[in-house]
Order: sequence, then C-alpha cells, then structure tokens
Amino acid sequence: MDAIKYGKVFHRSTPKQIEHWATIGKIAEENPDLPLNFVKDIIIGLEEADSGDVTEYQFG
Repeated sequence: MDAIKYGKVFHRSTPKQIEHWATIGKIAEENPDLPLNFVKDIIIGLEEADSGDVTEYQFG
C-alpha cells in the first residue's frame, strides 16, 4: 500500500500519512485554482507555526 511506503519515507504512521493526503485533497478541492505545491507549502507553514519553528520577518 502506498500509504505505508510514503509514511515511512516521510516519518509518518500509516494513519497520519492518510490524514495528510486527506488534508491536501480537501484543501485542493476547496481551492481548485491553487497549485498543488502551494497547497503543500501552506500545510508546511502551518505545521512550522504550530511547532514554534518561526522567526519574525524584519522589514527593511
């Protein structure tokens, strides 16, 4: 099953991999004009923010 293989590659459990794909699919369906890579970047950014892995942007 692909979820097992991809889960191992991305260090996710099989259920978490399936949940990840479902999230991408839901966002893609709700925003059909957004490119897939943009959707993935949004998910990564949200996860980084949730984990505190952010820095303040300095306008300059």
